[in-house]
Amino acid sequence: MPNSSSVSEFLLLAFADTRELQLLHFGLFLGIYLAALLGNGLILTAVACNHRLHTPMYFFLLNLAILDLFCISTTLPKAMANILWDTRAISYEGCAAQVFFLVFLVGAEYFLLTVMAYDRYLGEKPQHVGGAQGQ
Repeated sequence: MPNSSSVSEFLLLAFADTRELQLLHFGLFLGIYLAALLGNGLILTAVACNHRLHTPMYFFLLNLAILDLFCISTTLPKAMANILWDTRAISYEGCAAQVFFLVFLVGAEYFLLTVMAYDRYLGEKPQHVGGAQGQ
């Protein structure tokens, strides 16, 4: 007889067993989430509204802020909802989607940070203008 069991949801491990500590964790996560939203939103607003900030460095910073917003929004809202509603289940598809988006967005952040570092390296590299003609 073949095994026909399938996984439809996962049970997550709770951060704390007591309700008071769960609510404390919820408040902590909410504070972190709101701080990330506020900080990245201010970066987005400043770069979009100030025309002097339309340079390559601030373009990279704007994209990094957008990626950070998406990255923190993949897992934290579900974790806060689980804490608030005292549930521990996540569907298989929801878990797969969170893992996919988190891996993709973290990879995109690392790639963008690498490009930013290379841009900085090229900006600080001494320019040899003229070469043999300048001598």
